[in-house]
Amino acid sequence: MSLVKHSFSLAGHRTSVALEQEFWNVLSRCAAGRGLTLVRLVAELDAARDADQPLASALRVFVVRFLTSS
Repeated sequence: MSLVKHSFSLAGHRTSVALEQEFWNVLSRCAAGRGLTLVRLVAELDAARDADQPLASALRVFVVRFLTSS
């Protein structure tokens, strides 16, 4: 599986995150279900993560938790 990179401006800084397409699909579906854009959801998750946790890891953990709580 190849990684798909998305670039965001988060907290005033430009960053890129590479995840498998399946993770982006679930993140987009979750954002839409909450009435958010993908950028807004990622920004919220970025703000809530521990400083020592990479953003890509935080997004993957969020997806796993989302899918296992459904």
